[in-house]
Amino acid sequence: MKKVPLRKCLATNTMLPKEELFRVVITKDGQVFLDLTGKANGRGAYISKNVEAITLAKKKNLLDRAFNTKVDPSIYDELLKNL
Repeated sequence: MKKVPLRKCLATNTMLPKEELFRVVITKDGQVFLDLTGKANGRGAYISKNVEAITLAKKKNLLDRAFNTKVDPSIYDELLKNL
C-alpha cells in the first residue's frame, strides 16, 4: 500500500489528501499563481476544493498571511473557476 500525502487546508485547518486540495505557489521573485500540477517550484499553500473554503480564504485574506505579501484577488476567482 502506498502512503497518501496529507496537507493542511488554510481555511478549514483540516488535514486532507493532496488530491482534494488546490495548491497556490509563490516563487522567489514574488509571483503568485495556481499550481494545478502540484510540482511547481516555490512555497505552496493549500486550500480545499470547495466553495466555502475558498470564500473564507478570500474573506480573511489567508493567502496574504501565508505568503507575507499582497496577493491579487483574481487568484481566488481562478480557484473558484477551477472547481
